[in-house]
Amino acid sequence: MFAHEIAATRRADFIRQADAYRQVQQAKKARRGSARGQEPASAAREDRNRFTAAA
Repeated sequence: MFAHEIAATRRADFIRQADAYRQVQQAKKARRGSARGQEPASAAREDRNRFTAAA
């Protein structure tokens, strides 16, 4: 019975760790996504739209 309780406790701990890791990854992904939307367009991107491609 004691081994079963230890296994259940370890399993619960692993689930908590996995959940915390998953939340951190989601926060990083959300931060990257919001940062991309806020960065200004570079001058190179603007220049590409102004000129036609060379033959």
